[in-house]
Amino acid sequence: MTVTATSVDESDGLRPQSAPAPWSARLVRLAPAVTATLAGLLLYVSFPPRTLWWLAPPAFAAFGWVLRGRSPKAALGLGYLFGLGFLLPLLVWTGVEVGPVPWLALVLIEALFVALVGAGVAAVSKLPGGPVWAAAVWIAGEAARARVPFHGFPWGKVAFGQADGVFLPLAAVGGTPVLGFAVVLCGFGLGEAVRLAVEGRRTRVLRRSAAAAALLGVAVPVVGALAARTLVSDKAEDGTATVALVQGNVPREGLDFNAQRRAVLDYHARETARLAKDVKAGKAPRPDFVLWPENSSDIDPLEYPDARLVVDQAAKTIGVPISIGSVVERDGRLWNEQILWDPVKGPLQTYDKRQIQPFGEYLPLRSLIGAINENWTAMVRQDFSRGSEPGVFTVDGAKVGLATCYEAAFDWAVRDTVTHGAQMISVPSNNAAFDRSEMTYQQLAMSRIRAVEHSRAVTVPVTSGVSAIIMPDGRISQKTGMFVPAHLVQKVPLRSSETPATELGVLPEIALVLLAAGGLGWAIGSGVRGRRAARA
Repeated sequence: MTVTATSVDESDGLRPQSAPAPWSARLVRLAPAVTATLAGLLLYVSFPPRTLWWLAPPAFAAFGWVLRGRSPKAALGLGYLFGLGFLLPLLVWTGVEVGPVPWLALVLIEALFVALVGAGVAAVSKLPGGPVWAAAVWIAGEAARARVPFHGFPWGKVAFGQADGVFLPLAAVGGTPVLGFAVVLCGFGLGEAVRLAVEGRRTRVLRRSAAAAALLGVAVPVVGALAARTLVSDKAEDGTATVALVQGNVPREGLDFNAQRRAVLDYHARETARLAKDVKAGKAPRPDFVLWPENSSDIDPLEYPDARLVVDQAAKTIGVPISIGSVVERDGRLWNEQILWDPVKGPLQTYDKRQIQPFGEYLPLRSLIGAINENWTAMVRQDFSRGSEPGVFTVDGAKVGLATCYEAAFDWAVRDTVTHGAQMISVPSNNAAFDRSEMTYQQLAMSRIRAVEHSRAVTVPVTSGVSAIIMPDGRISQKTGMFVPAHLVQKVPLRSSETPATELGVLPEIALVLLAAGGLGWAIGSGVRGRRAARA
């Protein structure tokens, strides 16, 4: 019933108006929007550095509840709010040095993908087996985010929040798409099971088949994850390698550390000398090779004699090859390059980073961005070029696959090092520009996922931390602090067998995208037939 209030003075020309709705009614109308936002925030809390991975399924349960049966317009809005609740805090580190505008712009764009996913989830929500279709739609959204715009931005994949969780072994089955699908399916299945239970209690009619399907959505991912544990092994198949990681630290935090490039190089040489001293004193085992981080020598040792002398002396001091990260200029083009430096022969092999970071290593839309703020273009004066070949260094008989920093977020950039023979993986990184933010922990979790995905030990040498050695089961065996000079030495297993995830590559993701397309096609077709029947 609508309550109206009429004007006392008809001469005022006022028409009858609806009285303001009571606060309780307004809150009820706001409940879906608030729930969607809080669910997104809950998903963020499930990510590192926290180990609250189990909060991800409840986050998707709440998300599925607010989307069920919504119109496309409402679902778009709710999906966008979920995306903002998740991505705004998750990506706050992107504005540490450049301010809030780029951070907000990135989030506002990435949340559009989540909005479209919201509309898709709402469309399939009432189909039989709705949680399965909805989870596939979410993975399709992640697949799109990982490819566009500007070659994609996969940061925030649900799988990357599960390094400490029960679902982790599923990474070896089908990589991040299958791992993420299982988590999201569990969440949507949980939400559907709760909804059916509440509805059945209210109406005293419980649709057993629907309830069973919802419960299977929760149980199957968990059972599958437990069964997949047989794929996870730390066994050394091709012997072992004793590897050393050197974290030299930087002179000061922030982007301007590049102004002190020689100091960064000297710091890493100094820490390598400390490592050599520990080896000589018997405090550390002698490594087979040493891994320096990305940007550990931004002065090109292939071009400048003073930098070459420092690197050469460091290699001779430790007496084994060193993989160093450098910025190299060839024919007027810049490359983010890893160089394998032998103590006797000098530089032997190189790897040029292939997935370079937009707005960090190259600037899309340079003229437009320069018109908005010249300072942003000054931060990336010259674009880096992309490498074209996978990086696999052969060091003392071991094959070391290289995925430089940002590349660890991309499935293909890690997988093809393994398919090209890598027996272990290294992710040299430079996180100094992001201060003590959560970024380094989020990236470390990605490397843990990659370890299980391909059943390889993964090393993460970082200029300022956190550097770590990760076993093939995703367990961190050693790690450093942040913004401290340190070195790690450990024997790691070398492995050559391939997991199903390595063998299948992109196929599981394609299958889930096709599943999403099938569900959306079914939902759209059902809607069209329903409207025709209503008109008839």
